[in-house]
Amino acid sequence: MRFHRNFYRLTQLHRQLDEAERREARWHGVDPFRLLRLRTLKFAVKRRLAALVTRPVPAR
Repeated sequence: MRFHRNFYRLTQLHRQLDEAERREARWHGVDPFRLLRLRTLKFAVKRRLAALVTRPVPAR
């Protein structure tokens, strides 16, 4: 299966957001709005990744 050229970039971004969310959650003075923002961004990236995987690749 051939993926869109942004697939790798989006997977890296998702991984970075996941790590940032974990760091924020471990911090004792958690900022709930920052945590919510990170989760929202991560979910948006996940949706875009799912759209890339389910979209048919044009034949060459």
